[in-house]
Order: sequence, then structure tokens, then C-alpha cells
Amino acid sequence: MTAEYSAHHLQVLEGLEAVRKRPGMYIGSNGSPGLMHCLWEIIDNAVDEAVAGNGTKIDIILHADGSVEVHDRGRGIPVDVEPRTGLTGVEVVFTKLHAGGKFGGGSYAASGGLHGVGASVVNALSERLDVEVDRGGKTYAMSFHRGEPGIFKDTGDKRPDAPFTPFEEKSELRVVGKAARGVTGSRIRYWADRQIFTKDAAFQLADLETRARQTAFLVPGLEIVIRDERADEKNETSYRYEGGISEFVEYLATDPPVTDTWRIQGEGTFKETVPVLQADGHMVSTEVERVCGVDIALRWGTGYDTVARSFVNIIATPKGGTHQQGFEQELLKVLRAQVEQNARRLKVSASDKLEKDDVLAGLTAVLTVNVPEPQFEGQTKEVLGTPAVRQIVAQVLRKDLAERFSSNKRDDKSQATQLLDKVVAEMKARVSARAHKETQRRKNALESSTLPTKLVDCRTNDVERSELFIVEGDSALGTAKNARNSEFQALLPIRGKILNVQKASVGDMLSNAECASIIQVIGAGSGRTFDIDAARYGKIILMSDADVDGAHIRTLLLTLFFRYMRPLIEHGRVFAAVPPLHRVIVMNPGSKPNETIYTYSEQEMHALLAKLRKAGKRWHEPIQRYKGLGEMDAEQLATTTMDRGGRLLRRVRMEDAEAAGRVFELLMGNEVAPRREFIIDSSDRLSRESIDA
Repeated sequence: MTAEYSAHHLQVLEGLEAVRKRPGMYIGSNGSPGLMHCLWEIIDNAVDEAVAGNGTKIDIILHADGSVEVHDRGRGIPVDVEPRTGLTGVEVVFTKLHAGGKFGGGSYAASGGLHGVGASVVNALSERLDVEVDRGGKTYAMSFHRGEPGIFKDTGDKRPDAPFTPFEEKSELRVVGKAARGVTGSRIRYWADRQIFTKDAAFQLADLETRARQTAFLVPGLEIVIRDERADEKNETSYRYEGGISEFVEYLATDPPVTDTWRIQGEGTFKETVPVLQADGHMVSTEVERVCGVDIALRWGTGYDTVARSFVNIIATPKGGTHQQGFEQELLKVLRAQVEQNARRLKVSASDKLEKDDVLAGLTAVLTVNVPEPQFEGQTKEVLGTPAVRQIVAQVLRKDLAERFSSNKRDDKSQATQLLDKVVAEMKARVSARAHKETQRRKNALESSTLPTKLVDCRTNDVERSELFIVEGDSALGTAKNARNSEFQALLPIRGKILNVQKASVGDMLSNAECASIIQVIGAGSGRTFDIDAARYGKIILMSDADVDGAHIRTLLLTLFFRYMRPLIEHGRVFAAVPPLHRVIVMNPGSKPNETIYTYSEQEMHALLAKLRKAGKRWHEPIQRYKGLGEMDAEQLATTTMDRGGRLLRRVRMEDAEAAGRVFELLMGNEVAPRREFIIDSSDRLSRESIDA
């Protein structure tokens, strides 16, 4: 370090050097998310062609050598010479920052690529990139090494470490074959540069499939094929939908509907002053009129989760922006007005006000806008910044909802009534939960308690140490009372099988004695108002019999936690106790006391017996097989299931909330046919010996 600082300390990074020096500025990071962002840039260019009406199929291939290839059937990257640079269109697109056909030149009405850096950034961060263009009956090709055009000397399969010779005087766009008449498109294959990306950065197939499915919903009729050749067993998946975002909403929604899927479409105009490139090459600030198209699909369900997806020109905006702000603000404004108009029927006082969470509860929505040259916050395009879009989305939504709520059609009136009932119920539940939270305090032995009388509470006030065992049946409760450590272990018995809350409404769930007791004892509320910091216990342990009925009860309890107290699962605070199946008493010779060994499966027991037999040891016959927790005495239950020193617990995890939601809906939901198909298809995976009959 030196105190001297003058002009010769400044660096000027030319061309793609800036991208390689600071990749995070362009792709967010140099890990897997950045690697995937590079792929999105290439895919989005292909999608822009499809949206413009050129091509109906895109192939994405994950090659075994770590490269990825994207093949579209668009018009093909221009191959003629761009007059200002003297370079072919292919070289301009892949080597010049802020160059492309999406700066208002008329090639695209609205597109996801706006900054002209996508393809060139991917090229700069690739050890090798090959592009082939079918256009005008010919196939053109060009290769790049870390952004520099040249020729690889391949002796067999293409490899990024093949000898490379850069062009010195003039670049060459080679003609490598003939294209069939009418066939156009581009094929781009690249190898990410491991000098830039971390060693563990990899293409995520699940993310790619999610993005492809999402894009296929947004562009009806477009087929996207993903082929993964990295594993021994090749995997190919195809996505194509004709229903657009209405079908997307039906896919995203898992709860029973309160309303049908409402489709809202419209457009508005706004003016903005932007620099426009003139024929002489100068930029002149000009006021232009823009047309913003709005397309919304939404439906409310009986659940309380909100699933909202927003897009600008097919590009996902996961962090929202002005379009989402306009949508949410206007939705709240319209429904507030409707509740005020129907206050007498809904039994709402003047002081009751809907909040955004009340309106969004159970909402599944897809919001898309098409805007020429939208303003995003950064190259990653996660937030829309164009101010005028907020008001246009609000106007389109206001007009359509006003017509629906004033409609005299029976279906419209019925759905409007059910929707208002739902949002008001959410508001009342929120108000009640807030009042309950304000008065709820941890009760100690000297205070009066409003908790259920059947709760056997612990003495400690330390939430992290405390454990709540939800026990199946009163018989097991009696044994567990004597087996527990009363300092930090609490017991709550439940009677038989609780309500299947996946099928039931919120009202039915709250009126069910067992469900209400569990929610009351945990003390953190339920649904959207659940506050994990208010939970009275650090661990929730489900303790049921090791049989089919016990497994069913455990599943019903998990369904309750997943739907109404999900943060407990997300924070890893829900466990399933693992009681033993067998008690083997090994007889020792002489006065040495016998040894008791517990096993937890048939395989474990047979392995133990084989080991004892080999050692010449004998055991008591018959071996005790526990049918339920009630068969154990307090000492056995404590040793095997409750004592922290020797028990076995299974933590309930939820790595993928959406996948978990679909499984719960499949196994526990209202639709019987998919569940029957699942049982039939999976029957061959079931071992008869594992059924406790």
C-alpha cells in the first residue's frame, strides 16, 4: 500500500475484461446460481424468438462433459456484416457488450433481453463457446475461447482444452454445411470457465426443469425439451402447455378452490423520455408512447398460503417490482371497498380493516406484463422499476374486479360471496390471534392455567430444553408419566386418529378438540399468524405405536403441522419417536445378570439372533414383540424412547416445500383417483413381511 494515488494507478478494462474481472456484477455470483444465470441468458434469447413468433421448440442438452447446449428454431443470429464495426452479426452479439437487436430497432416488440450483454457475458465466462447458425440455406459456425474468436483444433469430440488459434487479422464466420430449405435457428454450446466458477458450481436439473415448465406455461404452444446426458441413465423431459397462465395457476394451487381461476387481461399506455439512436449514430432524448399489456390469472383456495409469481416479458421477477405493487395495492383496495359495502351481512364493524395478508391468504396468482424496454434494477432482472406500470396494472385489475363483483350471474355472485366470507374470516382470525398473543404468557405452577386439563406439563420455563410428547392414547400416557423427566418433558395425550386437516376447512380444524388442544398447548397460533418465537416447547415429539395405525396417526399429525404450523418443521423442531419392536433377553451363564437388547426392525432382530447364535449365546423364548407403547413398563419406555441418553428420534425435514405440499395433497387430499393410481403403481415396492397384520 502507498499513499501515492495518481492517474497511472487507474485501470481501464476493455471489452469483456470487465466481465471476467467482476462477474458478480453481471451474473450475481460465481457459484451455482451464477452458472444457472448464464444458462438463463441463452435460454431467454431463444424464448424471445419464440415469443416474437419464430419457432415453437427449444432443446436444452446437459452434456456428459459438463457443457450445455441450447438449440432454438428462431430466425438465427444475423450472419451479415454490421456496418459500424465491420464484424459479422454473430461476432458482434458474442463479443460486444451492450450490442444486440433489443434496443428498439423493431426486431422485438417486447423481450427479456434488454441490456445486450447476455450472450457476450456468457461467452466471456466460458472456456469454450461454439455457435452454429442455420440461415439462408447454409450452416455458419464460429468458436470462442474466453471471449476471443478463433479456431479449435479438434481431433475427435469437442473439448475446451483442444489447441486454440485466435484470429489475428480478420475473424472468419465459417460455412460448415447446408441447411434444409426453410430451416433456421441457432445452436449454442459452451463450457463454463472453471477459472471463474467455483469447483462445486453445477447445473441444477431441478431448477432447470422448474424454469422450463414455467416458461412453457407463459408461452402457450412452445415446447421445451430438456435432455440430461450426465448420468449413465439418460433423462429427457418435455414441457408444452396450451392453457397459458390459467393452467399455470391450476398447477401451482394445491388447496380446494373458493373461486374459479379468474383471467384478467388489459393494457394501458404511458409516455417516457428515452434516448433514441438516430440514423447518424447519435442518441437523442425523445418522448415515446409505450403500450403495457397486462395478463393476470388468480384464484383463491381454502388454505392460507400465498403463491404468487410475477413476470415481465417472460422474465421472472422473484422480488416483485412496480407491477406487483400495483397488483397487491389494488387488490386490497377493491376488497376493502366490497367489505365496507357488505358490512352488515359480513358482521364487520367500522373499526375492522382488512390488511394485505388477509387478502392474500389462500391466493394463487400469476401476473405477467409486456413492456417495451422495461427498467430493471440490475442485470439479474429480479425487480421491475418502471414506475408507470404500477398504475396500469391497478387500472386493469380495478375494472375487471368491479365487473365481477357487480355481475348478476349466479356463479359470479356465489364466488364473490364466498371470497368476501373468506377474507373476513382471515381478518377475524388475525384479530383474535393478536389478542390471544398479547394475553398469552407461559404459566408456571403458581399461576392459573387455561391449558387443556389433560396436558401433563413440565416445570422448566426454558423453551430450548423443553419437550412436548404427543402420545397416542391414555394407556400410553399412564406409562409415559412415570417414564418422563418431569423437569423438561411434557405430555399431551390424543384420542385415536385426529381430523385429516388436508380435507377439512379451517373452521372444522379449529372446532376439532384434538387439533385445537395441540395448537393451544404449543401456544404459537396457527396458519399465517403462527409465531415460532411464541412456541412453548423446543421439541415436539410424536410418540405413536410401531404399527400401521400408529403410522397413520403420525401422518395425520404431520399433516396438521405441515398445513398450520409449518415453521416448526422448517426449523427442525418436529420429531418422531422410534419405539423398539422387539425385546431380546440374552441369558448369561452363572450369576452374571441377563442382558436386555432392543431391536427396531425384523432385519435388525434376525441379525442380532444370528450374531448371538454364532457366539453360542442363548435367549429367552418367545421374544417379546411390542404391539404398542402401552405394553412397556415405565423403565422400558424411558430407556428406549424418552431418555435422552438412549432414545432414537427421527427429525422431520422439509427440503422442498412445494414437493412436500404435492405429496400431502396426493396422500391426504380430496382427490381419490390420483391416490388410487399412486397406491396401485407403488404396490410392487411393498414387502408383505413389513406389514404388521
